[in-house]
Amino acid sequence: QVQLVESGGGSVQPGGSLRLSCAASGYTSGDICMAWFRQAPGKEREGVANINWGDISTEYADSVKGRFTISRDNAKNTVYLQMNSLKPEDTAMYYCAAKDGWCPSLQSLSDFATWGQGIQVTVDS
Repeated sequence: QVQLVESGGGSVQPGGSLRLSCAASGYTSGDICMAWFRQAPGKEREGVANINWGDISTEYADSVKGRFTISRDNAKNTVYLQMNSLKPEDTAMYYCAAKDGWCPSLQSLSDFATWGQGIQVTVDS
């Protein structure tokens, strides 16, 4: 049984930084894709960033390019989302997700079978 556990959310002022972590358990070795999504109140869930575990290729939403960085620690089976220069519009529940094989299009939510419980990020002065 694959499980994903997020941590690192919280409240921060505009311009601040947070680092989200997603610890994965239950995966066997092989190509997997891990991604971060977010959902703000009243809005649809959207893809933020993804990473192919094997070659660490990444993709980012235009709204976070240059501010967010996705990375992974192979030894810890953990994916990170470093979020810098945070804006109020980044406020949302953030979800980690995983799937076997290569990463699909960033907005292909239905391709992901495994999701974390979500973690709140609030950017407010």
